[in-house]
Amino acid sequence: MIARPTKLNGLFVIEPEKLEDDRGYFARAWSTAELTKLGLVGQFVEANFAHNEKAGTLRGMHWQAPNWQAKLVRCTQGSVFDVGVDLRPESETYGQWDSVELTAENHLMLYVPEGFAHGYLTLEEKSEVLYLVTRVYDHDGQYGIRWNDPALGIKWPDVGELIIKDKDRNYPDFQL
Repeated sequence: MIARPTKLNGLFVIEPEKLEDDRGYFARAWSTAELTKLGLVGQFVEANFAHNEKAGTLRGMHWQAPNWQAKLVRCTQGSVFDVGVDLRPESETYGQWDSVELTAENHLMLYVPEGFAHGYLTLEEKSEVLYLVTRVYDHDGQYGIRWNDPALGIKWPDVGELIIKDKDRNYPDFQL
C-alpha cells in the first residue's frame, strides 16, 4: 500500500501496490500493520456498501460522535468526488477540507481519520462505494453539517441537478 498524505492532518489517499502479470494484478486492500506504522487506526469492524443509481447523488457531510469512526473508502463502480473535513479543534487543519476523485479504474482509497466529517458526490450513474469502518454504526450519535456551508467552501464539481436526502440538505452550518 502506498499512503500519500493530503493537505489535512491524518487524511490519506491510499493507493494499492499492484503486482501485475499476464493474468492481471493482485493488490492488498489494506494492512493493519502498515496503517499502524503510519499512526492510523486500522482495526475495521464493519464494511458497508452504498449503491447510487444516479450521477449527482450527494451523501454527506456525516460523522458520528462520541464513537468516531475512521473510514477507508473505495469506489468499486463508477466514480465519486470524495471529501473529508477536519473537525478536530486541536488540529492545525481544523475546519479545512480536501478531496480526491475515487473511481473503479484508479483503485484509489481515501483514509478518513476519526474526527472528520465525510461525504461524496457521484460523478456517474450506478456508482458504488465500499466503506470499511473502525466502529459500529451508532444511530443516536449520527451528526452532519450542510454540504454547501459557505464557511467550508467545498468546491463540488458541477454535475447538474443534485439528489440529496432532506436530512443532508437541512443539516446546520459548521461553527468554527
